[in-house]
Amino acid sequence: MGSNEMVMVPEIKHTKLFINGEFVDAASGKTFETRDPRTGDVLAHIAEADKADVDLAVGAAREAFEHGKWPRMSGYERGRAMHKLADLMEQHTEELAALDGADAGKLLLLGKIIDIPAAVQMLRYYAGAADKIHGESLRVSGKYQGYTLKEPIGVVGIIIPWNFPSLMFFLKISPALAAGCTVVVKPAEQTPLSALYYAHLAKLAGIPDGVINVVPGFGPTAGAAIASHMDVDSVSTNDH
Repeated sequence: MGSNEMVMVPEIKHTKLFINGEFVDAASGKTFETRDPRTGDVLAHIAEADKADVDLAVGAAREAFEHGKWPRMSGYERGRAMHKLADLMEQHTEELAALDGADAGKLLLLGKIIDIPAAVQMLRYYAGAADKIHGESLRVSGKYQGYTLKEPIGVVGIIIPWNFPSLMFFLKISPALAAGCTVVVKPAEQTPLSALYYAHLAKLAGIPDGVINVVPGFGPTAGAAIASHMDVDSVSTNDH
């Protein structure tokens, strides 16, 4: 493989937190470096979320869940928006693979043929499941009939690792979105670039503001705030 491909660095377009449909600076104004592990070069300075920013993101996700249209859409409508996001990912496969390549030290070719297509497939799978969430009818004693009703749980806090930034992002958010939940995502501090780009694409796809929030930062601050936040109904982590 040629050296030019190994060190391909795309334009870095998104470096701020994504909260309630907008890219914003951290409340503290702090940033941190994300580096290319292939060269050690600084790729970008990323807004560094801490508890104050997580509080804002969870508040936005809570508002979107309790009063927004995402949980109230039909599964078919949610699925269409998710498929639109998958379409946009396919249109930007080269750029997304280059982002993960530069941020995680992954091979560009493998990103194009494995990582990004696998993330798209994951998202499309759950987009297809969004209108197939069924309960059960139950026979109970007496002249009664019981039934189960599956409903979204609320705000989901998600902490993902560095090794498969795109696939792990969609492994976590896809079922939550399909169910009608809203999410707050802390990508690994080593690999925040693609998660921020996916937030941008989600807005273009028509996913409402507040449904997806991305708060890059560090485990002892942003990660701990998500894990301990009383308003988050579910926390999903994967640290390996």
